[in-house]
Amino acid sequence: MPALRALSLLVLLVLAACGSDRPAPAPAPAPRSAAPQPVAPPLPPVQLRLGVALGGGAAKGFAHIGVIKMLEANGLTPDVVSGTSAGSVVGALYASGMDVFRLQQQAVALDEARIRDVSLFSGGLIKGKRLQDYVNDMVRQQPFERLRKPFAAVATRLDNGARTVFARGNVGQAVRASSSVPGVFEPAKIANVAYVDGGLVSPVPVDAARQLGADFVIAVDISSKASGTAPENLVGVVNQSITIMGQRLGEQELARADVVIRPDVNDIGPVDFEQRSNAILEGERAALRALPQIRERMARLRDTRQRAEVARLARERAARAARTAPRATAPPTCEEEGILGGIFGGGVFGGREETPCTPATGR
Repeated sequence: MPALRALSLLVLLVLAACGSDRPAPAPAPAPRSAAPQPVAPPLPPVQLRLGVALGGGAAKGFAHIGVIKMLEANGLTPDVVSGTSAGSVVGALYASGMDVFRLQQQAVALDEARIRDVSLFSGGLIKGKRLQDYVNDMVRQQPFERLRKPFAAVATRLDNGARTVFARGNVGQAVRASSSVPGVFEPAKIANVAYVDGGLVSPVPVDAARQLGADFVIAVDISSKASGTAPENLVGVVNQSITIMGQRLGEQELARADVVIRPDVNDIGPVDFEQRSNAILEGERAALRALPQIRERMARLRDTRQRAEVARLARERAARAARTAPRATAPPTCEEEGILGGIFGGGVFGGREETPCTPATGR
């Protein structure tokens, strides 16, 4: 009994010593304030590249000048230009850097004899060489690559009917090809390939404007429309049939434009050059009517592009954060030896003063 009491007393003394040797728990660290998060700067407004697609229509083409004039007056300056037939003539001069007021002066002062070179028995009544020279003079003999604005002229290959977009090389030659109305102009030959009027395959060259990089395309349709009455003579029937075919072909490409402007020039004939001032005025009126629609649709497209850009940047930031964030690891835990193990396994009696802290192992 005395021995048992002595052993119990020894155990109690050892426990008291262990309890007094343990360090006091460290005070909990003060909570850290959240680090300020950087605020992303606002995105700049989305810039849209504006394109105009100028359709064919012979003397009605003067209306294109009025359209461009009104667009510029309202802060909507085209960045790229595409043209078919008469639209290619106006488009080439405008893309060369000629301002709309000088363009209007040139149109009013135009002498038809300067662009008309009659040639019988050559596939057409007019050769088209004078038109080519006139355009090259107006653009100061510059090729497509040196024009102030990107420009494309659309023509049709006579051998297979393929749509051809000219955007390099001789501007006057391309405009001549684009304007070679079958039966009126003789086909234009470029690199031994014959070309005729681009209106046969692309009456209003919306797709060519897209190819030049336009984000928003305004199409100007001056093509003839069916009169609403059935002609009674052979020539009238043929002309009306051609007009209907052109309408159906043009509708498909016009559907890919953002806005379509239609000047009221249906009563102007293909050779009514004396109506040029009236055509310009009708172009101005039509563009003015279209301004609210243009602004609304451009704003909608900008908003869509802005939202897409915000979403893209958010995805990039999330991906970057995921790549740079440290991998989460489980913190080490300390396993304390049993009290009696510390006593009899070498703790107090074996000379070890502390219980080591080791990472926990799966059990």
